[in-house]
Amino acid sequence: MLTCNIDQRGKTVRFILGAFVESTGLLLGVLWFLGWTPGWTIWPAIGFWVSGIFVLFEAAAGWCAVRALGFKTPI
Repeated sequence: MLTCNIDQRGKTVRFILGAFVESTGLLLGVLWFLGWTPGWTIWPAIGFWVSGIFVLFEAAAGWCAVRALGFKTPI
């Protein structure tokens, strides 16, 4: 089902992007927890965190959801 459809360069880019997005989500969550940001900030934090986890999964599996849908990506 999840056939490898990206090369090592694509995996690396997705890993870096996933780590950045997940870190952003965690940072927003911590700032919300400490009360330094408005209450609605938790929702983007959760969205960033979940998206980052998914992109890290793509990097680990060597699979890209966008490519699986038939779109050509440059990396």
